[in-house]
Amino acid sequence: MRTVNHWIGGKTVEGASGNYGPVTDPATGEVTTQVALASTAEVDAAVQTAKEAFQTWGQSSLAARTKVLFAYRALLDAHRDEIAELITAEHGKVHSDALGEVARGLEIVELACGITTQLKGELSTSVSNRVDVAAIRQPLGVVAGITPFNFPAMVPMWMFPLAVACGNTFVLKPSEKDPSAANKLAELAKEAGLPDGVLNVVHGDKVAVDALLEHPDVAAVSFVGSTPIARYIHTTAAANGKRVQALGGAKNHMLVLPDADLDAAADAAVSAAYGSAGERCMAISAVVAVGSIGDTLVEKIRERAEKIKIGPGDDPTSEMGPLITAAHRDKVASYVKGAADQGAEVVLDGTGYTVDGYENGHWIGLSLLDHVRTDSDAYRDEIFGPVLCVLRTETYEEGVALINASPFGNGTAIFTRDGGAARRFQLEIQAGMVGVNVPIPVPVGYHSFGGWKDSLFGDHHIYGNDGIHFYTRGKVVTTRWPDPSEAPVGVDLGFPRNH
Repeated sequence: MRTVNHWIGGKTVEGASGNYGPVTDPATGEVTTQVALASTAEVDAAVQTAKEAFQTWGQSSLAARTKVLFAYRALLDAHRDEIAELITAEHGKVHSDALGEVARGLEIVELACGITTQLKGELSTSVSNRVDVAAIRQPLGVVAGITPFNFPAMVPMWMFPLAVACGNTFVLKPSEKDPSAANKLAELAKEAGLPDGVLNVVHGDKVAVDALLEHPDVAAVSFVGSTPIARYIHTTAAANGKRVQALGGAKNHMLVLPDADLDAAADAAVSAAYGSAGERCMAISAVVAVGSIGDTLVEKIRERAEKIKIGPGDDPTSEMGPLITAAHRDKVASYVKGAADQGAEVVLDGTGYTVDGYENGHWIGLSLLDHVRTDSDAYRDEIFGPVLCVLRTETYEEGVALINASPFGNGTAIFTRDGGAARRFQLEIQAGMVGVNVPIPVPVGYHSFGGWKDSLFGDHHIYGNDGIHFYTRGKVVTTRWPDPSEAPVGVDLGFPRNH
């Protein structure tokens, strides 16, 4: 059986803890690989390697860093199919989704390639007599990233390219459920010329996570995952004196007004709710239908959802793959099975779905729940699967109040032809990312990603300007030089003394 080991100091390092975790092919249910789970000592070895590398990398020129990043971007582009295949094999998402993940990660690498303009700093001259003030930003040192299973390439690339571009060194702890993509990203970084020790990958479970959160030489921690874990990461890391950005879960709503193009809204709802099997924090999981359009909208969503082809991710005809684990599949199914008892109408029931020839895979079909109550489990919890809830309100104001009452505030969208309504919505809604006739408003790389309320713990969003500020700290230098004409007697600098 293949083993995924750690990547420390520019080379593969075999696990020494004796503990391994299973890596499963979600389409077959078979364990195909094992991943080494790091001990506290192994995490410390990675951090110490990164600390040593920082002594040189932190002092390197911007030209040297961007030279590596441009080469890295080219290598990622050349190997994007290979990376996508690793994602499909261990996560299960279809190849087109995996390629899209790599493309979105590449956006942040491209942002990092332009770090020279982002780190220019500021200068104010003559703030007082012969006094200048400069503001500069410098790297933190060793920083860490803890990333989720649902985007095993994209989310790491949301973190380490910017971190190393800013002069930091990085220790990545990816999900142990699909670890291979992280190692491939690190191998390509070495090939691009990134010095050994600047990017390290340690695999593990809670032992490795806690070791990073508590390590005195880790200056900052980036995290993406569920809200309970994000809260734990934030509390623990902050208690240990670290800077933290911890992105949590979501319950993203799509408000559909009576004037909306219902065909476009239905298309958007299906792609946003069921793409990547709903295993993404920006999935639309709740549609709020306003006024009399609810029945028509639900029927249009049902018609489209029934046509989605579910199958193995490496089958080019598949539009949705399996869920990551059997346990997660069963948890998602439990929300659908209990929905009717909590007042919902089950329009589509995807539980019990199987694929011929892959009966042991982690399959579930698409589920559509109508007339969902706000006090039901299917609405309150982040299901993280292909389950779409539809709620009804009579007015725009009721819809906005319903959405704002949610403890989550990651992303939301409105579908309407009315510019005035859209303008009100983007100002009145309590969420970090807003789409207008765009169902998944994930910002491009040069704008930052992040939510409000229980969807984000910490002061900084991820990537964009916020990401650069997170991975650097400001310093202000106030300088006063005497005029050369005031040089001591006997020192002739060629300046007149009577000007």
